[in-house]
Amino acid sequence: MATALMLASSVAAEDSSEPKFTIKPTGRILMDGAVYMGGNSDITDESGDKKFVDGVAIPDVRLGVKAGYGKWKAKIDIGFGYGKVSLKDIFLEYDFNESNLVKLGYFVPQFGLNSETSSSMKPSYEEPTSNEFFYANPRLLAASYVFDKGQYFAAVTAFAEANAMKQNATEMGKQGWGAQTRLVWRPRHADGDALQIGCSFNYSTPTENDHSAFSYTSNFPSRVSKVNLLTANIDHARGLFKMTPEILFMKGNIALEAQYYYMNVARKDGLRNYRAQGAYGLFRALLMGGNYGYNHADCGMATPAPRSLEVVLGYNYTNASDSRAGIYGGISNDASCTFNYYINKYMIARLRYSYTNVRDRYVDGLLPKRHVNTLEARLQIIF
Repeated sequence: MATALMLASSVAAEDSSEPKFTIKPTGRILMDGAVYMGGNSDITDESGDKKFVDGVAIPDVRLGVKAGYGKWKAKIDIGFGYGKVSLKDIFLEYDFNESNLVKLGYFVPQFGLNSETSSSMKPSYEEPTSNEFFYANPRLLAASYVFDKGQYFAAVTAFAEANAMKQNATEMGKQGWGAQTRLVWRPRHADGDALQIGCSFNYSTPTENDHSAFSYTSNFPSRVSKVNLLTANIDHARGLFKMTPEILFMKGNIALEAQYYYMNVARKDGLRNYRAQGAYGLFRALLMGGNYGYNHADCGMATPAPRSLEVVLGYNYTNASDSRAGIYGGISNDASCTFNYYINKYMIARLRYSYTNVRDRYVDGLLPKRHVNTLEARLQIIF
């Protein structure tokens, strides 16, 4: 009898050491409304420049699942917006330990501060124009290694162009590729007290026009009306280099974050290289809800606690015009004020006012300069 009890105990111990398989649904819904003041002067029905139209929209709905088994993690996420279904995150992750992991699949690799928040979790309502124009955080078919320990964070990624998820290699004829890294030093990284500086680097081969050109574009920062802001088409391209230094400071219930962007596209056939640059800064303050938290794994600020009220003041400058290269994509400025109320763990209400302008833009079908004042609100549900 004692032997049987010992065997049963041994089996139970072995079973308890076996990793558990976990699975849970994920999703989000964004509900937006926007009013545009000005911005439609000189726009005619024949113009290629689109009009700003007041309205409401559900620009993003996502459903997916997360799964885990021991050191393995996986995620599948499908998005729906404006009548189109698209693939979002689809990846497999293996955590060697608390400090080292590898990720393989289709996801947003680490590159700058904005890679630590999803598109719906930007404190400034929408991502900064510079981050969008410089194509800083696209989803890519990639393999990534991340080191996260103490004062240091580093990520190294190799990737294929995003079209590899839409077309097979035969259809593409050739696949663009690239590599990038994010390196961060954070002498302070605790809740309510953080300071970090870092820099991200990227090299990519051409992806447009039979892999001999790059196309960079961004819209005015709103999803209800989608109106072009900056456009740069760079032909005779050999490859590009881009970088973005970052800084984050957090003390109690206030925080500052900023990034600078620089891009150089090397060109062939004797044409001058194309250079562009931009920068943004955010001042964040919690009017209600205590202090800010730090998210160690994502190397950035954590989402404020439920029932927190936050104000975010932002400014963005992007120069996509290079006279030496003969490419005038536009020079834009955007100033904004955003209020975020974190209703509970699953719901956030946002209200944003922004003034955005563009000048020095010489692109077929677009006016050389435009401006708009935008007031928009969003209710988002995320789980």
